[in-house]
Amino acid sequence: MKVRVLGILSVIAVLIVVTVSSVILTSAGRELTQEVQINRVAALNRFAQLANDASADYDTTRLQREMDRYSELYGEGVLVRLQDRTLSSGGLDADAPGTKDALNRASLNLNDTTIGTVHPFDTGTDVISRSFGTASQVLGEAVLEVNLDAARSRLRERWFVVGLAAVAMCALLLLAAARLTGWVLRPVHRLSKAVHQLEATGKTSQLPEAGPPELRELSRSFTAMANTLSESMDSQRRLIADTSHQLRNPVGALRLRIDLLQLELRNAPEKAAAEGVVAELERVEQMLDGVLKLAAAEHRAVAGAAGAQGDSEHSRQTVIDPFPVLQGEVERAGPAAKLAGSTITLKPSESPLAIRCDPDELAQMIGELLANAIKYVPHGHITVAMTPTKGGAAVEISDDGPGLSDEQRTASTIRFWRAPQHSSIPGNGLGMTIVERLAEANGGRLSLEAREPHGLTARLELQGGPDA
Repeated sequence: MKVRVLGILSVIAVLIVVTVSSVILTSAGRELTQEVQINRVAALNRFAQLANDASADYDTTRLQREMDRYSELYGEGVLVRLQDRTLSSGGLDADAPGTKDALNRASLNLNDTTIGTVHPFDTGTDVISRSFGTASQVLGEAVLEVNLDAARSRLRERWFVVGLAAVAMCALLLLAAARLTGWVLRPVHRLSKAVHQLEATGKTSQLPEAGPPELRELSRSFTAMANTLSESMDSQRRLIADTSHQLRNPVGALRLRIDLLQLELRNAPEKAAAEGVVAELERVEQMLDGVLKLAAAEHRAVAGAAGAQGDSEHSRQTVIDPFPVLQGEVERAGPAAKLAGSTITLKPSESPLAIRCDPDELAQMIGELLANAIKYVPHGHITVAMTPTKGGAAVEISDDGPGLSDEQRTASTIRFWRAPQHSSIPGNGLGMTIVERLAEANGGRLSLEAREPHGLTARLELQGGPDA
């Protein structure tokens, strides 16, 4: 944006300088032309007066002497045509095209004393002419050659001075445009950075009040809005976490009362009803546990994003070997898999791998993915493997179950979403959401892919260590 604005201001500055310079140079050319014209017309009038006197006295000696002196002094030719003779000096030829035309016009009593505008790089000379005589009779014509080389040289000097001044003015205007652009856009860049930081972390730093008054007011308003939004998000997360935590106490007391009540029940219908209540209570407990885990995961996702923005205080990532964590979670999930009739195979990597991740959160993510695979693919085979990626490593947990469709894989990380075919299986629809948030907190990502010929692969991609 700065380049575009600075480019526009630069073009405007150059146009202004070029326009002003053109006006100054045009005015200088006209000024020099007018100065030469006044001097040469005065000289031409003097020669016409001398020629008129010589015509009356029939003595051209003085006239010729003045013409020779003028030509010697200024290097310009003079030609006077009388009724009986033609006088010339400076080598001016009466038969030259320009001189002949001037004489013809003057013989018709048409005076031509106008000089064309002086241009710095033109060449050649100009001529002016006039007639002399009485009011009723033309006695002769006078033609003066005008050499414009001196005027052109002076005009070129002025062009040089104006050109230097224009370059200096352009440099000053461009410098002023750069300073002005920086002054205006610097708060905009800070605001853009703060917006990205707010989007990534839910928080942003205090924006300095700088720049034009409108941008200072915008910075104040954005800071106030960001603080309010951050407080609101923190309040919502705390409310969810505190509510879930506080509900565990009455739910635990209710569970104890139901357990005591079951000891008093005697007939089968009463026990069946109590078992239904216990099942619903277990579902509530699972939901509360999931909400607590999700609140913690989202808090870590925000803290992890703050660490990625350069805030090392919020970064809990360390370089670890993921294989021991995977091995521990596979062993921990072994009894549940055995009860479900499933098997779990852990494939070691061909070479040691290192990733940047919080080990406890990696264990939680692997545990959630294994729990999902065991729950939704009974009597299946689950494979856990590690593969190197560009800049890191990926943990893949695959099963040979029916899998999910493209739409279902896309929706699987939405809170409380569950596939229709799994509605009869206990669950809260938060497992994949928790894994995704924890992966984001550690600078990674979760992706779900179809497995051939059938099944599902959960791929957890994480960043590598310094030597990755």
